[in-house]
Amino acid sequence: MNLRDIAKEVLQTEAQALLDATRRIDENFDKAVEIIYGTRGKCIVTGVGKSGLIGTKIAATLASTGTPSFFIHPTEALHGDLGMIGPEDSVLAISYSGESEELINILPHIKRFDIPLIAMAGNPRSTLAGYGDVFLSIHVEKEACPLGAAPTSSTTLTLALGDALAVALMKKRRFRAEDFASFHPGGTLGKRLFVKIEDLMRRENLPVIGTKTPLKEAVVVMSEGRLGNVLILDDEKRLVGVLSDGDVRRALMKKDFSIDTDALKYANLSPKTCKNPRMLAAEALEMIENHKIQMLPIVDEEGRVKGVLHLHDLVEAGIKS
Repeated sequence: MNLRDIAKEVLQTEAQALLDATRRIDENFDKAVEIIYGTRGKCIVTGVGKSGLIGTKIAATLASTGTPSFFIHPTEALHGDLGMIGPEDSVLAISYSGESEELINILPHIKRFDIPLIAMAGNPRSTLAGYGDVFLSIHVEKEACPLGAAPTSSTTLTLALGDALAVALMKKRRFRAEDFASFHPGGTLGKRLFVKIEDLMRRENLPVIGTKTPLKEAVVVMSEGRLGNVLILDDEKRLVGVLSDGDVRRALMKKDFSIDTDALKYANLSPKTCKNPRMLAAEALEMIENHKIQMLPIVDEEGRVKGVLHLHDLVEAGIKS
């Protein structure tokens, strides 16, 4: 068997485990969602070994999608961290065998305070399942590991079932993109929904020339400005046109070209501008891309330039990848 055949077999085995699990989704899933949704405190996720690693990811997904949640290792819980679990919390405990000693040891303490327990295990007759108020099966017929030893299909299913809980809770809470962004202000979505033009636009040392500036001087200003454009302003500091490096290249092809001619002759006299510095930077990016420009001048109602937004600024800020 070649390596690609091995990869295909692993993916098919794990995919089959997920498909099999869809047939076991029943009222217990509804109950689990209701328990977490009704939790006034936090949803505490716990597990040992590979289950613990998957549990850490599930807790992170829940926390970032509107459900306060964090992971506690059972061993640490036994040595003081049980105090982090309060009466208004719920617990999602994960163990494929349902018999992990470290996990089983903390269950009596959890139930003593009548804290709702969601048990995720492969065996419905396991100790963990017996303690649970709700049982979610993560049983698989076959691990992708050829020895049947390393958790593979079972961890994939556990992770997917955790995602299913998170997505169901998102829909139940009517969790929106804006909500997700508020939890991830530094992420791409957060930036696209919150960063405005005024947060990114350049206000100082702009490449500016007058209407009578010859092209040879305009090229020098363009090079020093490092924006590939110069702004042409009238005596009242109002924007008259924009000269880009592309305009200069096209000018070179004209028969009457002269480096001493006013730059205004070769400039775009109807440049795209924006009068709203509070516009989302993502919307400004759409303008830049739709009009195939690199720089967007920001002007006031009289046409006076207040700043510029360059495509490079959007890339550096993570608005455009």
